[in-house]
Amino acid sequence: MIVSFSDVVVAYDNFPALAGASFEVASGEIVLLQGPNGAGKTTLLRVCAGLLPIARGTATVLGCDLGVERYAVRSKVGLLGHANGLFQDLTVAENISFWSRLIGASDQDVVTAMQIMGLSDRLSATRVANLSAGQRRRCALATLIVRRAQLWLLDEPHAGLDSQGRDELDKTLRSAREAGATVVFASHEIDRAQNLATRSLTVVGGVVTES
Repeated sequence: MIVSFSDVVVAYDNFPALAGASFEVASGEIVLLQGPNGAGKTTLLRVCAGLLPIARGTATVLGCDLGVERYAVRSKVGLLGHANGLFQDLTVAENISFWSRLIGASDQDVVTAMQIMGLSDRLSATRVANLSAGQRRRCALATLIVRRAQLWLLDEPHAGLDSQGRDELDKTLRSAREAGATVVFASHEIDRAQNLATRSLTVVGGVVTES
């Protein structure tokens, strides 16, 4: 299993953001997390990325035991949250090249990632600070492509994208799955998301159930 949680509890100031979450995600799945705001979806994604400690239970991601080695998983996953995590003073190409150098990707990999997300030509030389919200989202997604993340963790990935951009994102996620990646994403755009996902999980009150 790529992700395996058993009775996982995560607490903020003694409040359980995850309250005994148990679920599994197999290789090659595209799993939708659905549920109301504040239900624990973002917390779950951040735990999978090794950013939050677990208070109780057991959890493994890509073979890493999050109870004792959560930092080890960070290089294997790609997390895209509400913030895009981009360097505002760098250009699109420079942002993507930064991540490519960390994992030893080629210049052609950078070009390919930009082409997939529609960031070629003049946009590649544009500073991120001067991009629209949708263009920044495309740039952030391109960094995941060039990093070849084994597990994609996405929080409202369609936010800020126009209709064409959303279609391109869906195509990219399906291509990532075909290339061997696994995707877990949270979304409120249920119709589109359910059409994209191979399976859905519902998160309510920090508890995870099959949809």
